[in-house]
Amino acid sequence: MDDRFLFSALRELAISEGLDDIGIASVDPLMDARRDLKDRKQRGLHGGMHFTYGNPERATSPADLLEGAKSIVVALRRYDAPLSSARPGLASVAHYVARDEYGQLRSGLQAIASYLHARGSAAEVVFDDNRLVDRAIAVRAGLGWIGKNSMLLNPELGSWTVIGSVVTDRQIVIESQDHSNGCGDCRRCQVECPTGALDEEGVLDANKCLAWLVQAQGIFPVEFRVVLGDRLYGCDDCQTVCPVNDGKETVRIQATNRSRTVELVKLLQSTDDALMKKYEHWYIPRRRAEYLRRNALVVLANVADGSDSAVESVVFGGLKSDSAIVRAHAVWAARQLGLNHLFLQVGYESLTRDDPNRWVSNELEMMESA
Repeated sequence: MDDRFLFSALRELAISEGLDDIGIASVDPLMDARRDLKDRKQRGLHGGMHFTYGNPERATSPADLLEGAKSIVVALRRYDAPLSSARPGLASVAHYVARDEYGQLRSGLQAIASYLHARGSAAEVVFDDNRLVDRAIAVRAGLGWIGKNSMLLNPELGSWTVIGSVVTDRQIVIESQDHSNGCGDCRRCQVECPTGALDEEGVLDANKCLAWLVQAQGIFPVEFRVVLGDRLYGCDDCQTVCPVNDGKETVRIQATNRSRTVELVKLLQSTDDALMKKYEHWYIPRRRAEYLRRNALVVLANVADGSDSAVESVVFGGLKSDSAIVRAHAVWAARQLGLNHLFLQVGYESLTRDDPNRWVSNELEMMESA
């Protein structure tokens, strides 16, 4: 089958399966991406993130994904752009997790792989996988450029996309588009980033990125708690301000029971098992609900009314938690919400000595010295 005809057939199939665009890339090593990963890791900009930083050589060697690999079909699926913000007392979540976009992406990729299998080619689906730097392979496939916000920007879809690939042993040669320097002189994302995580053009400092910090282990940095605002999971600021995304709002006609807002009191009242089941599609450190509670307590302190008895109740519950992570952030939330009287109720009479965990005692000391 002629490469152009095959590509046309694959693209038609992809669109019919809910994908929005595809491109073709070679399996040559992604040397620029490899250099960037190593450089940023050496400079500490990865913020402890593993994923593709864990093994830059593997993540930039697409030929190793499949024996005899010759080409990669790279696909984009657009997800709903923001149409409204969270109401007071509620937390917001990043738009790509409001619905199972990766589930829909997987389905489309599997359809492409099946098409190739039926024609005698081997094919393997790869997405959200630390074996491949997906944005770099998408650029090679002509699907966009890496913006100053470090996101893949597609001229038709903007940055509201998830990326997936099908690696195949079928040689497919299609001329790809060059979208280099598509941002021009625009610096809007860098200026509007709430923490300055994009101060270096096209380079994300994960140590400051709210989207990463809500997924990282340990204590949420004190200096970024207030600026976290109502964001329980993810941060879309560098995308919402991007002019490439202007006019890219879309709502897919598809039923979903997932919301872009979360009721914080209900979340904090839920059992760990219920939380992990409800938010199983989120990346949660070590699959432990205490990190959801950590984030929720920080956001609660930013958006809730401390005079609300339900708010007071969940903060009190956090102070009594068996989890030091939860207790530490409940201390901060109590102080922010004007609920200092709760400390005496849980036995924190001597603020700097009444909790054996260093995280909690540090929070108590900060409160006492403020």
